[in-house]
Amino acid sequence: TTVFVELPNTKIELLHPLGETSPVARFLEKSPSGGIHHVCYEVDDIEAAAARLRREGARVLGEVKTGAHGKPVLFLHPKDFCGTLVELEQA
Repeated sequence: TTVFVELPNTKIELLHPLGETSPVARFLEKSPSGGIHHVCYEVDDIEAAAARLRREGARVLGEVKTGAHGKPVLFLHPKDFCGTLVELEQA
């Protein structure tokens, strides 16, 4: 379950797990006090951003897909970003 809070230059997603196997449920198991699940950065060209990050050693998880806001997104491995899952969203 997701609730979006939109501010002039920020979008905050409040998440609640939908079932025991959801990624959010697994996150809360590992972090029972809660916290930030991921951060999202807007990019002009998601394919170019992914290629640059791969060249610099970041691990891109999966392929580009349509995100919650109907825009192309992809995720970067948390171990490459101090334990934080990073989402890229094409502007």
